[in-house]
Amino acid sequence: MKKVNKAAIASLVLTLTTGALLSGCGSSNNGNGNENSAASPAPQDNAAPKEKVVLDFWTFWGSETRRPLVEKIIDDFNKAHEGTIEVKHSYYPYGDIWTKSLAQTAAGNPPDVIVNSIEETGLRAAKKQNTNLAEFLAKDPTVKDRFREDLWNTVLYKNDPYALPFTTDTRMMFYNKTAFKEAGLDPNKFPDTWDELEEVAKKLDKKDANGKYARIGYAPQFAGFDAKSIAVNFDGGKGWLDENGQANISTPNKIEGFNYVQRYTDRLGQKNIDEYKAAFGSKEANPFIAGKVAIWPDAVTFQTQLRDFGKGMDVGIAPIPETKEGAGHWSTGGGFVVEIPAGAKHPAESWEFIKYLTDVQAQTYWAKMNYDNVANVQASNDPELTKDPIYKASVDNLANTRVYTRPAAAADLFKMLDPQVDAILTKKSTPKEGLDQAQKDVSDLIAQNGG
Repeated sequence: MKKVNKAAIASLVLTLTTGALLSGCGSSNNGNGNENSAASPAPQDNAAPKEKVVLDFWTFWGSETRRPLVEKIIDDFNKAHEGTIEVKHSYYPYGDIWTKSLAQTAAGNPPDVIVNSIEETGLRAAKKQNTNLAEFLAKDPTVKDRFREDLWNTVLYKNDPYALPFTTDTRMMFYNKTAFKEAGLDPNKFPDTWDELEEVAKKLDKKDANGKYARIGYAPQFAGFDAKSIAVNFDGGKGWLDENGQANISTPNKIEGFNYVQRYTDRLGQKNIDEYKAAFGSKEANPFIAGKVAIWPDAVTFQTQLRDFGKGMDVGIAPIPETKEGAGHWSTGGGFVVEIPAGAKHPAESWEFIKYLTDVQAQTYWAKMNYDNVANVQASNDPELTKDPIYKASVDNLANTRVYTRPAAAADLFKMLDPQVDAILTKKSTPKEGLDQAQKDVSDLIAQNGG
């Protein structure tokens, strides 16, 4: 847009106004016989035209599937705000985007809006890396009603919001119904408990003439719902920190969860597990799609891979097992938020954009085109989406899904926990020894950070 010369406009307005006033004062008769009663000049508009605000929106969605969807949503917003706000999309690879954003923020030139991880929103707020949205929410208080309460709580820091949830997810069990039939199992009945799953997995195992595994029924070491997630499930959905932000690691139930995982290692053999994992790939090479694994935990977006590369497969979906009836089919989730980095130059316009991104229209479109669990409850329950039984199952499963956030005092929680988990899984320590050490390490970390 051509830059407006405000000084020139102001000078022109002053000249015209002064001329009109002098002309009026110099008239002895205005035509109605009333001397010195010249008509007042027409009011002048001294305000310079308001320039269009251009927002820079950063995402890591650059694939041939997702990038057109992002840009379609942006185009719809731009058309609705033509002449006032224009959003431009900047793509950066996953991971790199946040390093670059922090550097830009530190340099005083952050993007206007960015997609970021939901679990660390409060952590970024504590580090003053994102913008407090309380003043905007005060003007639009119903915005928070778009989201489940537990999901809304993930974006709060000291009770103020620092982002808006965009997507979430949940882990479920995908299983090969054809393999169930071959093993003499009911293809419409998935195991309800972990012990039942273990017995079913044994029946689904298949070896070739050389005694090597041609198919493994299920192994928690593979993907989707790992040993840490199983430990949390065994502990009634309680995460690695308690409600007061203190370490909640070495509990009897979490220890039992790791003992359960070890049973698979003992039966299948670490060498077989490692060889299997080494051959894993994506698309057609995904072990579930390739028929190498019969049960595969994953987020609901895995359905898009099945749609595109698993044509003809007869697939079922079920909740994560529970330890015993009534203990809860606890699942873990994550997701992404849209937030305004600290120091962004156009926070008011950015707020309008993130409101749009999390409203029903954009969220429904994203869910339909991506087969993704979106944060907006109304969009998530769109009738066209929920008529699909797999998508409906994922929406229902959100009630049993927990997204675990990390406070600033425990920012390095997993740097303390993960080495101990590795030691447990490689049998360098027992589950109790490893989790006891992690409990101590994380407790010391929180104390050092004043938590």
